[in-house]
Amino acid sequence: VGALQLQKFGASIYVADLVGVGMTREMAPLMTAIIMSGRTGAAYAAQLGTMTVNEEVDALRTFGIPPLDFLVLPRMLALMLMMPLLALYAMGMGIVAGGLSAWGVMDITPQQYMGETQLAVGLVDIATGLIKASVFVGLVAIAGCLRGMQSGRNAAAVGKAATSAVVTSILLI
Repeated sequence: VGALQLQKFGASIYVADLVGVGMTREMAPLMTAIIMSGRTGAAYAAQLGTMTVNEEVDALRTFGIPPLDFLVLPRMLALMLMMPLLALYAMGMGIVAGGLSAWGVMDITPQQYMGETQLAVGLVDIATGLIKASVFVGLVAIAGCLRGMQSGRNAAAVGKAATSAVVTSILLI
């Protein structure tokens, strides 16, 4: 969208700035969080919901093991550890895809594109994106685990918990 407007003013090279800053600050963290919501948030809710149906959560409580410490905390930590790496990967792939599009549509060479991207994107932009990704992943993990622990005691409730986890986490994002 921005490329068409920039072409009108002869400023096509600045599409690299738009893509680089947009991907690092907003798009990569948002897209990664939504994908993780649909995949991991739903999986967490389904796993914990199934454990509730099979009375495994009740068994942990009976043995005096807090289910939050044993079931929820490891899932949250794992997701919070991997999300920044996934967001960095999404940032890189988004910038590369923008470069391929700029090369194919606007005749901007890859060297020009990468040079302009390096000038436009700084560590502050990347750090901002990683902070957003960390906040988003916390919301996804909390929503998935919460809905899984709140699941009813039948198979239909597990499906509803998984759907509810995705909807809740996307709404929070």
